[in-house]
Amino acid sequence: MQTLHLTDSREDLQRAAALLRDGELVAIPTETVYGLAADALNGAAVAAIFKAKGRPADNPLIVHIAHRAQLDALVADIPPMAEALAQAYWPGPLTMIFRKAACIPNEVSAGLPTVAVRMPSHPIARQIIERSCPLAAPSANRSGIPSPTDAKRVAEDMDGRIAAVVDGGTCEVGVESTVVDVTGDRVRVLRPGAVTVEMLKQVVGEVEVDDAVLHQLKKHAVAASPGMKYKHYAPNARVVLVKGSPSAYAQYVNTHAADGVVALCFDGEESTLSVKALTYGTRNDHAAQAHRVFEALRELDECGAKIAYTACPSPDGIGLAVYNRLLRAAGFEVIELD
Repeated sequence: MQTLHLTDSREDLQRAAALLRDGELVAIPTETVYGLAADALNGAAVAAIFKAKGRPADNPLIVHIAHRAQLDALVADIPPMAEALAQAYWPGPLTMIFRKAACIPNEVSAGLPTVAVRMPSHPIARQIIERSCPLAAPSANRSGIPSPTDAKRVAEDMDGRIAAVVDGGTCEVGVESTVVDVTGDRVRVLRPGAVTVEMLKQVVGEVEVDDAVLHQLKKHAVAASPGMKYKHYAPNARVVLVKGSPSAYAQYVNTHAADGVVALCFDGEESTLSVKALTYGTRNDHAAQAHRVFEALRELDECGAKIAYTACPSPDGIGLAVYNRLLRAAGFEVIELD
């Protein structure tokens, strides 16, 4: 299959929408990461996403909509707390898990009785959805590796596997959406993102954070959200999270210097290290860390890293999302120094 490389022109967006209506796969930009989209109500098209990505079939997908009115046909009920969150944070990087309507194929929900839905804020994503249909769209990469935040990375992973890639530039946020379950008595965070726990509390009061955000999902447990069950976001290099002060981190890395050792650290801290260093934002700027982290993880392989000692971000605000992604990239291998 030859993959088309499309722009954000009106003609190309119409072409992308036509491909999606015909059951093809198209990678599209969102404000979080690039998504690999298919008609969410076409089970065969959705199944092709799993084949293209090499994605396990028990890992559910997120349905993307362009307007609030589209939600009614996709879910069985809309709790008041979900309405409040939609008013506050849609369009934007917030996914909510509802009880699904009968029209949702099992391929989307991985056989679960629920469906995850979000309304992206990226204008290209919304225009394509408006011209086509609600779209199921996980990140547009091969399963398990860091998610792509520009069209170049999508092409590296997906050329020849999908019908088209729409180039919308670099994604603003850089990590996937916050996922919350709204089917219970209170909002429960299953995956952290740019809509932070603090922001959710401002709207709905009490919020639970699922244990799987910071710990491995228990064996045989069912993943209710993307990003919960499997080792994710990982380069070929072995990633090790190192918790400690800047000086303790530098001392640890320098005493473990060897061929293939690379430091993944914060901007401005490279001069303290005796090994090659890549950076992913400043220590106190969590939004910059989120914007940069997946690209930095991909660069580890490009520079030949065998092991990456990674400075641990603070799990505050959107920093919780960065920490969550790095934990999974590291397979939960963490060294605590202080």
